[in-house]
Amino acid sequence: MIYHFFFEPFIAYGFMRRALVACLALSISTAPLGIFLLLRRMSLVGDALSHAILPGVAVGYLLAGMSLVAMGVGGFVAGVLVALISGLVSSRTNLKEDASFAGFYLGSLALGVTLISLRGSSVDLLHLLFGSILAVDSQSTIFVGVIASVTLLILAGLYRGLVMETFDRSFLQVNNRLAPHLIHGVFLALLVLNLVAGFQILGTLMSVGLMMLPAVSARCWAKTLPGAMFIAIVCGLLSAWIGLAWSFAAALPAGPAIVLTASVGFFISILFGSRSGLVRSLCRGLITTSKGVK
Repeated sequence: MIYHFFFEPFIAYGFMRRALVACLALSISTAPLGIFLLLRRMSLVGDALSHAILPGVAVGYLLAGMSLVAMGVGGFVAGVLVALISGLVSSRTNLKEDASFAGFYLGSLALGVTLISLRGSSVDLLHLLFGSILAVDSQSTIFVGVIASVTLLILAGLYRGLVMETFDRSFLQVNNRLAPHLIHGVFLALLVLNLVAGFQILGTLMSVGLMMLPAVSARCWAKTLPGAMFIAIVCGLLSAWIGLAWSFAAALPAGPAIVLTASVGFFISILFGSRSGLVRSLCRGLITTSKGVK
């Protein structure tokens, strides 16, 4: 039974193998980004940017149809523009960055849906919003793999600066006034780049789930930053594998099945995590109460 559930679909069907490889590559690159988003208290910014890329994707779709390159470039340009404009507004006004992102991403989502509706059908709209992971071809798989590789290389090169900018921005700014802004800009660009890769397989509404849910789960277990990244990557890989196998066995949509699997891991981590497990806290509270009664 274990073989038929976990292994047979990927051995027997090429489209399942391509979907698994694409999800695994995306998990490896998005999980560390999700950890840094959590540490920066920018968890919802990823969700905002995943919607912000939709107008650019829609423009690429209107100009070139379902072209991977056109929609990818359009989505990246739109996401970077929204990030830059939101940062400029938050720096020049009394609005916080998250409020600025919220204002722009809601308008971007509505604009993207409107643009797609001008030419596309409801099927095209559903494909862009929720993805079509089982229809991933070799070109899309290579595209996601290249983005994952570039992301890991840049994160490795900027790791120390990114950690300093996350935990002690003022110290980094004293040594180099431009460094925090440059590192923050590169981080947002990587975030947009991975969301562009994610929409190809999970859609704009689901791609952020594979980025944030494993990261939140990891924070319930790990005490160190490298440990949290490792656990987040493992959670992402398991969510992709189990979610795809579950969707095949139960005839469910693959993208939502992967995110639901990650959600189950999130709830398990909340209940039993070594750092923030509710069960452990309740047991500790009961033990303390019983000692007090005695």
